[in-house]
Amino acid sequence: MKKVRQPLVIGNWKMHPTSLVLATKLARELKKKFGQRHDATVVVAPPFVYIESVRALLGSGKSVILGAQDAFPANDGSYTSQISIPMLQDLGVRYVILGHSERRALGETDAEINKKLTATIKAGLVGVLCVGEQARDAGGHYLSFIEEQVRHALKGISKSKLEAITIAYEPLWAIGTGTNATPADVHEIKLFIERILTDMYGRTNAQRVRILYGGSVNSKNAQELYSEGAVDGFLVGGASLKAEEFVSIVHRITHS
Repeated sequence: MKKVRQPLVIGNWKMHPTSLVLATKLARELKKKFGQRHDATVVVAPPFVYIESVRALLGSGKSVILGAQDAFPANDGSYTSQISIPMLQDLGVRYVILGHSERRALGETDAEINKKLTATIKAGLVGVLCVGEQARDAGGHYLSFIEEQVRHALKGISKSKLEAITIAYEPLWAIGTGTNATPADVHEIKLFIERILTDMYGRTNAQRVRILYGGSVNSKNAQELYSEGAVDGFLVGGASLKAEEFVSIVHRITHS
């Protein structure tokens, strides 16, 4: 399927690496390997404590853009341990991952995700909304689960803000397991999410939202998942911690 825009590949470092030395080493390697490439939008989301140091190495963000793994919807106040969107903006963050399954597992609700997404795009940043089922069933009930996640997260968000939203489909059964969804699985959900967005905003507006896949993506399966799954890119976990592998994933989908 012919792509009409640059692929977007986001590296979610989660709670890695284990030290600032390793984090800056990884950032330095990525900047060197990506150079001044413009054939893909590449984002890395380090742990909050490393963001400032990673930004210093990435510079202007022409080759690798800075992201964050979460954000708190209030701008300031008595919210111990929370990180606000203005704080992230001040550090040069442009993408924010929201509603990741690991956050949902800690008790984050659809209502909280909606507040975070609304605040993120209002501030002019790109919100990367994560959705996905825990398991699949023969009756297809998992589709209703995904639909509820999408509709609740986008509640109250106008069509004029859709370009600031990216949706990442991440089936829980494929995250960090080494078992990725098949290209057919990915394409099915991509079309399903587009159908939901079309129902909410109309077909033309729905096409403004990028849809990514996340779940055990690596350099061996990236090209097939990208082309046959017809997604706009990937949300990469473990493979983003190895510079050579992460670069290879991007290379596979931009030189196929």
